[in-house]
Amino acid sequence: MSLVQQRLHARYGNDAGGPLEIACTPLIEQLLDHRSVRGYLPDPVSDDMLAAIIAAAQSAASSSNLQAWSVIAVRDPATRAALAECAGGQAHVRDAPLQLVWLADLARLAHVAETTGRPAEALDYTEMFLVGVIDAALAAQNAAAAAESLGLGMVYIGGMRNQPEKVAELLALPQRVVAVFGMCVGHPDPAHYAAVKPRPPQSVVLHHEKYSLAAQESGIEAYNAAMARFYDEQRMNVRGTWAVHSAKRIAGPQTLSGRDRLVEALRARGFQLK
Repeated sequence: MSLVQQRLHARYGNDAGGPLEIACTPLIEQLLDHRSVRGYLPDPVSDDMLAAIIAAAQSAASSSNLQAWSVIAVRDPATRAALAECAGGQAHVRDAPLQLVWLADLARLAHVAETTGRPAEALDYTEMFLVGVIDAALAAQNAAAAAESLGLGMVYIGGMRNQPEKVAELLALPQRVVAVFGMCVGHPDPAHYAAVKPRPPQSVVLHHEKYSLAAQESGIEAYNAAMARFYDEQRMNVRGTWAVHSAKRIAGPQTLSGRDRLVEALRARGFQLK
């Protein structure tokens, strides 16, 4: 079995229905090998590595070149510890030597409109908030790939949305700026092995010409089996199938870790969401 086939085997959970052959490049091989890293060595991420990561992030597409995103590099241990508490007490947020907090940033656009004497009423519409979120996500994924190419590990932290106001206070965010997610970055600790988590068969996410829920059923069943094996191999205390686990996460507002009040928090941060 070739290295690429081994990576496909891991990514699709052994016999869960992944492709047997794909067109491949070194970049695709690297992307297939992504895994979420939650254990880090104390070694710092160097300034030249950070500069490379941000250059890669800035090379991502941006809607209408509005550049409606920013990122804050947090190295201070006290701030990282406070952010960890905001994110539900996740130890890796505290322990990773670098936390990148990715922001939907409409404040810069408001500023340039003001300095050029032009109106900025469109910033109050949901579309512009989405532009900021999408821009931040595209930039962050470029950054993640760049970090991994440098031998670093990373994991996204959606918990930055648990307490948007507290995160904004910690990072001195102005109005019309909000943390979309965080990203732990550091040198992986070999004592904390990070496995490749399987993904659903392509039949679940890839539709040809028109969308079909029915066409996904067999792939979802295969994915349930693949994830059951993964949970068992990793000794993870997850009960039920992937489908059951996912359904539990969307059961109601109580499962959203405080994010059920996100619209309220966003409006308090200056996003009107018309």
